[in-house]
Amino acid sequence: MSYNWFAKVYDQLMDDTLYDNWLDYTVKNVPTDKSLLELGCGTGILGIMLKEKGYPITGLDLSEEMLSLAYDRQLQSDVVFPLIQRDMMDLSDLPEYDSVVCYSDALCYMKDKEALLKVFKEVHSVLSAEGVFLFDVHAPAQIDVFMDTSYHAEVDTIVFLWDSYEGEHDLSIEHHLTFFVETEENKYERFEEVHKERTYPLEDYTDLLQLAGFESVNVTGDFQDNLPADSRRWFFEVRK
Repeated sequence: MSYNWFAKVYDQLMDDTLYDNWLDYTVKNVPTDKSLLELGCGTGILGIMLKEKGYPITGLDLSEEMLSLAYDRQLQSDVVFPLIQRDMMDLSDLPEYDSVVCYSDALCYMKDKEALLKVFKEVHSVLSAEGVFLFDVHAPAQIDVFMDTSYHAEVDTIVFLWDSYEGEHDLSIEHHLTFFVETEENKYERFEEVHKERTYPLEDYTDLLQLAGFESVNVTGDFQDNLPADSRRWFFEVRK
């Protein structure tokens, strides 16, 4: 998914505590001297936190808008690491990494299981021997939370409307985003984006990971060490 206007309000809408939790989860599973590739790096907040912990990190994202904001953040923080604009379904020609992470349900933007399997195979291909792949996805309980919900906010000169509806597939959701952006003439120009996400039963993820060549799959929920039945976010620690 390519973000346009949403990229400009993304950070203000995110729960800041998630970044600390993703950082802690990464540190728990990956030594800080191991090279790391972050898929769906977004505006670079987590990447900078990982770099400050000592990780040799590279950020990758499909969205030019997100990467532009990530680069600006690097300049402001004086914490610099490589940024790559690339679809995560094609990691060819990238070097080998000791670890790959992909958070904030970025994998839920894959259109179907074939695309998801392609990502898993690409990650497997760039991981070093005994490398680790960490990612999260929406659990079905989170899809239920999204159903028919609305969120409206104003960020700087942007009035933002977020309405979510049931998607066309099982366990899928469509986020309809509307932006009213104030112009220099004190008028508002309207922009729209639709973001589609979907998830799958837990067994589908484990089956696809095994098809991609991974041998060890550990699943937990909601940043806990176990897997609560009512988890809204599943976490996967996967090793070659």
